[in-house]
This record gives sequence, C-alpha cells and structure tokens, in this order.
Amino acid sequence: MAITHDGLTVSWLGYATARIEAPDGTVIYTDPGRYGTLEGTWADEYGEAPHPGGEPYDAQDGDLVVVTHDHHYDDDGVERVAAEDATVVVYESVSAEQINAGGRDVVEPETLPYDVHRIGYGDELAVRGVDVRAVPAYNHLDGPNTRDGEPIHPEGLGCGFLLTVDGVPCFWTGDSDVIDAHDDLAGEVSLFMPSIAQNYTMDRHGAADLAETLEPDLVMPIHYNTFPKLEADSKVFAGDVASRGIPVVLDER
Repeated sequence: MAITHDGLTVSWLGYATARIEAPDGTVIYTDPGRYGTLEGTWADEYGEAPHPGGEPYDAQDGDLVVVTHDHHYDDDGVERVAAEDATVVVYESVSAEQINAGGRDVVEPETLPYDVHRIGYGDELAVRGVDVRAVPAYNHLDGPNTRDGEPIHPEGLGCGFLLTVDGVPCFWTGDSDVIDAHDDLAGEVSLFMPSIAQNYTMDRHGAADLAETLEPDLVMPIHYNTFPKLEADSKVFAGDVASRGIPVVLDER
C-alpha cells in the first residue's frame, strides 16, 4: 500500500523504513532494513503483528538514503534500496565498530559504493533537490526509556530528519522521546512520520501530543509493531490524532 500527499507517494516498508517518491521520480528512503523487513523473513518470526512484511525487497531505486543512528544502520538494507549513484546521508555518530562490538556485523558507511555524507545536529544540505536537516533525537535522562539509569538513546547517539521533498517538509523523528527541539518545527512540517512504539521512543500518546504541537497536514506513523516491545495500538492513535483535527493515515498490511 502507498499513500499520496501533496504530490508525494509514501510507503512504510517496515520497522523504520519509509519510501518517499517525488513527482519527478526522485526516491528517498529512511533507515532501510533490520529484523528481516526487507529480506522477506520478518513474518517468519514476528508475523502476528499488523506490520508491513512480504516478499524480499531489492528495488535499488533510491536516490537518497538517510540513516539516523547505530540501531537503524544496516548496510545490507542500504544496498537493497540504494541506486548505483545514490547519496547516503548518515548521522555523524554512526559507527560500525560500535555496532560490531554489540554483536551485529556491518561495514562502515564510507566503504559502501555510494556518495556518503555525515551530518550533525542542525546541519543542512541539499541532495538531489531534497533539503536535508538533522534534528536532535534522544531519550530523557528521567524518562521511561532508560536502562541501568542511562537513556537508551542518549543525546548525540542519533538524529531525526526533516526532508523537504518537492517543497513538502517530511519529518521522521528517529528514535526519540518528545523533546524541546521539536517545538522549533511547529508550523514547518507537512508530513509527520513519528514512532508510536511503547518502548525506546515516544509512545502513541507523546506522538499525538507532538502532532498537535507541529500541526502537520498529515500524520503517518512508522516504527511500531515490528516485535513485541514495539507493539502499539495504531487505530487508537489514529483516533486520538483525528480527534484533534489533524488528518492521519495508517499504511498497514
């Protein structure tokens, strides 16, 4: 399934992977891969959840690929979506060494056969006619998303992205609680793609509150129902957002 918004065609492919296509054919992907979402194996382990999952995905049509942080970096996923001449924009702290130390085997983004750029908080760059801005993303020290007293996603680990595609600002939060930096985007966002998972990020309540603050033209949640700890009641979320007078759509299969 795909939704259309202001001339864009947008699909949620699973986990944190969204595909955005502009009217001119430019294609952007967010955080491709992990948990079998692009390999066609997700349903074998987690198939009871209402989550996108199907045949292996290997389109290799992406002009721009963005990666928010270590937990969402999957070099195989990047290679499944990126075209030969793609540009890959990676948050500055993404580190294959750190990921490998945690038990996953990946290569450094710079060794991939693409034009790779690093980006930090507040940085902006233009790629293939898309304006890319890195937005802070982290968990609060005193919030629910901590482990042994430390945030699961500390400040500086990752980012979100504001991607302006054919003049339409699209905001993917990355793995983040609702934070003060989000207030700066009020009135700037047309398509809002929040996580609504019950763990690791803002939950559906926080995402609905943030939607009210941002006043986007459309909300389409992603990054939920991938595995049990990310379960979310998307229909209740949609009703909550709609009750605030904000259009919302679910791209589920």
